[in-house]
Amino acid sequence: MVLRVTNAKFAAETATEVAAMTYAAQVAGATIPIADLLGYDLAEQTRYGLVLTSCVPGTSVIPPKPDPEQLRELGAAAARISSVELPPAAVLAVRSRPIEGEDFAAMRRGQGASELLRVAEATVAATRPVDRRLGLVHGDLWHGNTLWDGGKLTAVLDWDCAGVGPAGIDLGSLRCDAAWCHGADAAEHILRGWEAEAGRPASDIPYWDAVAALASPPDMGWFPMAMADQGRPDLTREVMLERRDAFLDAALGRLIAAR
Repeated sequence: MVLRVTNAKFAAETATEVAAMTYAAQVAGATIPIADLLGYDLAEQTRYGLVLTSCVPGTSVIPPKPDPEQLRELGAAAARISSVELPPAAVLAVRSRPIEGEDFAAMRRGQGASELLRVAEATVAATRPVDRRLGLVHGDLWHGNTLWDGGKLTAVLDWDCAGVGPAGIDLGSLRCDAAWCHGADAAEHILRGWEAEAGRPASDIPYWDAVAALASPPDMGWFPMAMADQGRPDLTREVMLERRDAFLDAALGRLIAAR
């Protein structure tokens, strides 16, 4: 078993994680790999929040080279998550972007932002995606929040940013993650896996790519440290900035051309 302990100030995030894991397991447990939720304490009146789950085999280490099959499976997992229909609730609120608890726009105002980031922010704000369908979203879907055992996806972890929203939130998040881990071409494997599982073309791809790229600190902040923790110390701040901006610039160009 695995016992996760969180500070009581994150009681709301703990409640969201518990609700998302419970609902996803009940509705789509056979298709979305999730650790068994064995017990929890939401820390509403105590110092700590506790979440007890089964121990799932696997590792979250990011491969140094892109694995097309693994990337396609990540895309397929995102499609299966978004296929779960549920109404918004207090613990599973409507989401409009990845990692919604972090105010990246405030970081851009406070830390300064490049012209690319400023133009992207204005363009996203002036655009409305075509596909308005809502479903379950993980909200922080990247390789580091998954477990793999022998090439098999064994668990999707860390559901504290989950909610209800467009499928593009998780799809864009995975595509952006693949791009700054392996380069822009890797993002296309994510898309192919998603579309094959969903049985339909994905909508509003440039919009959600831009939204995902904007869900990062202006200077990439703590992201390189998170990557190093997942076995990729080669993803330095400079590398991640260059790849993030290239991914965002390409998305922005397609988004402006389509308007």
